[in-house]
Amino acid sequence: MPSHLFADRPAPRPPERDAVDALISRTRRLRGDVAAVRRGSSALDEDDPRLRWQRALCELAVNQLDDLGEQLGQLRDGVLAQPAEPARDTAQQTSGTRPPGSLLSRAGSAEWNLLTDEVSWSDELYEIFGRDPASGALSLDELPSLLLAEDQPLLTSMVTDCLVDGRPIDGEIRILLPDGQMRTVHMTGEPVLDADGCTASMWAVLRDVSRLRRGQHTVDRTRSSLRSQEHRARTEHRMAVELRESVLPPWRGSLPTAGQGTGGLDVAARYLPARSADLIGGDWYDALRLPDGRTLLTVGDLTGHGIPATSAMATLLGALRGIAVAGIAPGALLTHLNQLIQCSAQPVLGSALCCLFDPVTRGLAWAQAGHPAPLLFRGGVGSPLPAPDGVLLGAASGIAYEQDHVALLPGDVLVLHTDALTRTSDGGTGPQVLLDLAPRLEQSDTAQDCLRTVVEESGTTERLDDACVLVARVEA
Repeated sequence: MPSHLFADRPAPRPPERDAVDALISRTRRLRGDVAAVRRGSSALDEDDPRLRWQRALCELAVNQLDDLGEQLGQLRDGVLAQPAEPARDTAQQTSGTRPPGSLLSRAGSAEWNLLTDEVSWSDELYEIFGRDPASGALSLDELPSLLLAEDQPLLTSMVTDCLVDGRPIDGEIRILLPDGQMRTVHMTGEPVLDADGCTASMWAVLRDVSRLRRGQHTVDRTRSSLRSQEHRARTEHRMAVELRESVLPPWRGSLPTAGQGTGGLDVAARYLPARSADLIGGDWYDALRLPDGRTLLTVGDLTGHGIPATSAMATLLGALRGIAVAGIAPGALLTHLNQLIQCSAQPVLGSALCCLFDPVTRGLAWAQAGHPAPLLFRGGVGSPLPAPDGVLLGAASGIAYEQDHVALLPGDVLVLHTDALTRTSDGGTGPQVLLDLAPRLEQSDTAQDCLRTVVEESGTTERLDDACVLVARVEA
């Protein structure tokens, strides 16, 4: 606040009441809008660091707007000759008390006169320092005793700059109250000069900004938590991608031996990511030429996402390959996989489809565990194969999976896929979208051409989850 020693200077022109009232009204409206956003976010997931950070920002903005409104109110009530009626309830108007947390009780002024050693504190400053007015104001020498030890040099530097060098002061200090609590105080001021231009006193305005600093600390803490989570998520995503790609290399055509005949089959497959890059799941595909000349075809999907799902998928796919190489039939193979999941330290649920193709008889033996059946395309017509019984892997122990057999013909096309391929955000579901491709698949000469048709039709849609598709074409 201006000192009485500035009486020889022209008084500043007070702002117009209407202008200040208009600013107060605009501030209140903005404060109400931000508070509404804050209330709307309070019902959201408390465990989401991004939402916690957003709520902290809203809380800080509300606090800052409260401070701005109180400052404008102080300007209006303290400077204008006839202040407008403050926005308080009836009880506060009649009692003369200030609303809780009001800036009027959190900002005070002080003047230290170097000529007379007189110290003058406003009533609000006593409230800020938690000090009884009867005990008197503190001198500049006594004031550092109330500060945290690490802030005392800052206060000393500011006072020296003001009294010796005649510079304004502006800084924040932390004070300890008699009850042990801590407050953050923003201190601004400047030297008051006498007629000879020498420093006669120092005046300052001190404002309690503890609430704002707590809000900023909350914002900083939640921002740091959000950044840590995002960094962790990016790291885990990269590891999941690397693990999946090491197990399921991105095929860009038929299998390496397709040109020479992969057990009488031309095979191509692809992994299709979800619309969200975070949803890397436990989907797999595989085609493996076995020692006895048969070919293993398999697709599947484990529950979950990220590293747990991809690592479980890699473990299960490795076991599946080992069991298949041992000559185990598809039904018994799924039974063994189910037993493996049941005794795992971290059981999961999963669906799977296992097929064994015999190039001599062109027969296909297959079994499924809660998975969509293979789609057979023949003569321009497509249909799902009748499915033998089989429940999800990991759903129950002691399960025996049934097995079926179908004879294939040259030119037949099999499409194996995970269910997310036909389950999209626009409600699309079921195999019909693929079965409608039968005429186009009939005109395709290779498995890669068939795969390209399938991907063009369903691979560009907004999938809710990642998916795998494998196409096998019986060679003549």
